[in-house]
Amino acid sequence: MVGERRCISCRKLAPKSAFWRVVRTASGAVLLDRGMGRSAYICPNADCLHQAKHKKRLAKALKTEIPPQIFSELADRLLPRLDNDRAVDHIGIAPCTSEADNQAKVGRSSTLD
Repeated sequence: MVGERRCISCRKLAPKSAFWRVVRTASGAVLLDRGMGRSAYICPNADCLHQAKHKKRLAKALKTEIPPQIFSELADRLLPRLDNDRAVDHIGIAPCTSEADNQAKVGRSSTLD
């Protein structure tokens, strides 16, 4: 069982490399995948991320409020797996994307010809 962790949302047990790691450091900062401190693990899927946010499972596990940018960064990680609209609708978290990224997705150019 060494190296196995449990998802805070679905309770699945798997090797820690299969999860996203969220850490609350001793100073109270919340970081992704780095640092020492209290850690929580989440499966890299939309359902688990949704539960971690809306049922406050991540906040309860880390015993602190989770900054919105942490959920936005995790939603960004889902984008290669889901299309953007489905991720936003399902999770309820808008990913961090720039205006140029949004225009490229709909086939518009930011410059005028």
